[in-house]
Amino acid sequence: MLLRSCVLGAALWAAPLGAALASDIEVGPRPAFLIDKMADGALKEKLLSCAGDPVKKTLFSIGHRGAPLQFPEHTRESYRAAAKMGAGIIECDVTFTSGKELVCRHAQNDLHTTTDILGTDLAGTCTQGFTPAKGGKASAECRTSDITLAEFRTLNGKMDASDPSAETAEDYMNGTAGFRTDLYAAAGGTVMTHAESIALIASLGGKFTPELKSPSVEMPFDGFTQADYAQKMIDEYKAAGIPASDVWPQSFNLDDVLYWTENEPEFGKQAVYLDGRDSTEGFDPLKPETLKPTMQELADQGVRYIAPPIWMLLTVADGKIVPSPYAVAAKKAGLNIISWSFERAGPLNSGGGWYYQSVSDVIDNDGQMYEVLDVLAQEVGIVGMFSDWPATVSYYASCMGLK
Repeated sequence: MLLRSCVLGAALWAAPLGAALASDIEVGPRPAFLIDKMADGALKEKLLSCAGDPVKKTLFSIGHRGAPLQFPEHTRESYRAAAKMGAGIIECDVTFTSGKELVCRHAQNDLHTTTDILGTDLAGTCTQGFTPAKGGKASAECRTSDITLAEFRTLNGKMDASDPSAETAEDYMNGTAGFRTDLYAAAGGTVMTHAESIALIASLGGKFTPELKSPSVEMPFDGFTQADYAQKMIDEYKAAGIPASDVWPQSFNLDDVLYWTENEPEFGKQAVYLDGRDSTEGFDPLKPETLKPTMQELADQGVRYIAPPIWMLLTVADGKIVPSPYAVAAKKAGLNIISWSFERAGPLNSGGGWYYQSVSDVIDNDGQMYEVLDVLAQEVGIVGMFSDWPATVSYYASCMGLK
């Protein structure tokens, strides 16, 4: 059976913006490919039963930086691809330029890996210019805060990658992983301001999950405080007339989340605490009672959404993938759970790497992606999944009738 789909092509990019573009969802061949790799069983039969049905846009499917499995992240092209694949929510990671204008980048200091800056006249503005390998590792550091908004607009987005063995800046920029592609990056991705992303995503009929990124510069920056930064991000939604109910602001910094709950309570209702506590010494998702703050303490502070990586929500029991004690504790505290990030690990035939580390012993093929997603959706009870290729999640969510 064939999924209702076609390859994303020139017609997608020639089409005008608006609801018409976002209403005709196309998931391409990947969901069918993954389903074909699955072991026979009830889940496979259910997913096959939806072949040929129209795929609906769903808030469960979140475009992680757009659709960066194949399109340069945080670019106009990546956002449009995510919407075309049924992502009901699309992410702009938010940072700022030297003039404190908000732009979409995964980190303030990633221009050397996500844009062509090292191949332009702006290379000289970088905090650290390109240093060739010469027996060590090649390096560079280029920040959005190193340049003006006008200069930022001259850059082209590329696939996020670098070659640490490179001896030239050109080779350094050409390090795209084999499971991704430079096909759609060849013409250059269109970088965007945060305000431009709001206008584009709204025109595509989508909703928003901006992430306030940790600054690479010392704050306050030229008088710009962390609170100013957190407020400015919200203010740009207000200026665009976007209702708070359409926005899920995120941060790894709990203080940012608490700022929104206190100072912007309507937006704070959907503020998402990105849980990066796995980097702290002694972290163990099997012992959530040791976490500080605890899940209940987070809820008592007004946090309603928590977003950990996939592996923190899962463990293995009797050879089966099941919810982890961390996931059970989050649900018990009444927290809504969002997870990240699907389609970011590459092929799963060797255990799935970092994102699947807690269940790697039972992961050995790509067909298990939908098994993992099903446990997360049906047993853990997540309300959304970030994905680098939203079509995969959109097909599942539409088939299962998820919102």
